[in-house]
Amino acid sequence: MLPAHPHGRRPPSLAQLRAFAAVAEHLHFRDAAAAIGMSQPALSGAVSALEEMLGLTLLERTTRKVLLSPAGGRIAVRAKAVLAEVAALLEEAEAVRVPFTGTLRLGVIPTVAPYLLPTVLRLVHDRYPDLDLQVHEEQTANLVEGLTSGRLDLLLLAVPLGVPGVAELPLFDEDFVLVTPLDHPLGGRTGIPREALRELNLLLLDEGHCLRDQALDICREAGRADAPVTTTAAGLATLVQLVAGGLGVTLLPRTALRVEATRSDRLRTGYFAEPAPARRVALAMRTGAARGVEYGELAAALREALRPLPVRVLDQDD
Repeated sequence: MLPAHPHGRRPPSLAQLRAFAAVAEHLHFRDAAAAIGMSQPALSGAVSALEEMLGLTLLERTTRKVLLSPAGGRIAVRAKAVLAEVAALLEEAEAVRVPFTGTLRLGVIPTVAPYLLPTVLRLVHDRYPDLDLQVHEEQTANLVEGLTSGRLDLLLLAVPLGVPGVAELPLFDEDFVLVTPLDHPLGGRTGIPREALRELNLLLLDEGHCLRDQALDICREAGRADAPVTTTAAGLATLVQLVAGGLGVTLLPRTALRVEATRSDRLRTGYFAEPAPARRVALAMRTGAARGVEYGELAAALREALRPLPVRVLDQDD
């Protein structure tokens, strides 16, 4: 039996909650109306009706701006939670009705996207033709924010993340290799000790890239107290061009090697002694996601599809 409404009040409609949540986010009626595809008069009316229904003033309106009242701030949190639960309910119903259909918003980090997306897209095209895959390439922090806020459904990135409420589905481990200029003494060598990183002029990606943080962690593990950086790059393609120009060396994940190391004939690759420094790549989803079973199946299919790449595919329980 459903609980009675407190104080006999009629519950607000989803349209009213959606309108108020949009205004609470944008603090601007025109921008909020555009964001949810509602006319501004209709949006204003929905918010006013919600205020009347609740007996509260949710917004403080002036001629120049809109502010949340103290009550509005508290109700906004609840409204967003209700809307998220309704979206999850609809997503659950759709997933149960027809798995691997509808939209899947996949976030991918820049140091993974160019090298794994061909495999991912081919898999989805061949095995899940009714799935509308939408890809968003962003740095890790933005992707995690997008996942936890509901803007994204699934992430493909390096882990561990250590974020509460986010579950990881490991796919593979891959080694890092050392990319050097043509005349560098370590170019083309195998069995390079990690300790060699202590003395190298290491070129890194800009702040915000997880690959930069991983490279610095590897240097610290090798006993390097600091890693002074005078030159950085926004992407791996630029990074290897800097190496080819003789400005230093860099670390590349093995999956990037075939694409990036062929950009110049002035590059050589060195391989570390076992165990080589490595990174783990996984899918990440919200814990308890409505489509969690689907995402698990997708992860299993991806592991098989990725076996031809120079990676160590992981078992489901790894």
